Amino acid sequence: LMTPTRLYVKSCLAAARATPVKAFAHITGGGLPENLPRVLPDDCSARLDANSWPIPPVFGWLCDRTVTPTEMARTFNCGIGMVAILSATDAARAIDILREHGETVYEIGRIEPRGDGPAVILDGFPAALERAGASVPVDTR
Repeated sequence: LMTPTRLYVKSCLAAARATPVKAFAHITGGGLPENLPRVLPDDCSARLDANSWPIPPVFGWLCDRTVTPTEMARTFNCGIGMVAILSATDAARAIDILREHGETVYEIGRIEPRGDGPAVILDGFPAALERAGASVPVDTR
């Protein structure tokens, strides 16, 4: 928790120069549910698969001791420090560039029409927290 903030400026600029990035969202306090909507049109939602990246064990530990899964997602980045939003046809090139700049990259979801639902849908999050070390099934709390 005391690790300094990672800086993504050089890698994100390189990706933006080489591909038509639609948006970047730095995932800080507010987690994915509060930071991603800032870069999305009101009629879009981000559907994320929490099984697509490894949630660091510290978040499983925290979930066991103090924080509910909902609060965990709204408070911490849970292992995703930056989100880049691109069209599917541009994603592979952006991933290559980000990796060339030393970033670890995961394809974590897609943008879809929002309808009446939330701006961010985080599928599989309780199970992902269990894999991160939460010892009690989080969906029973």
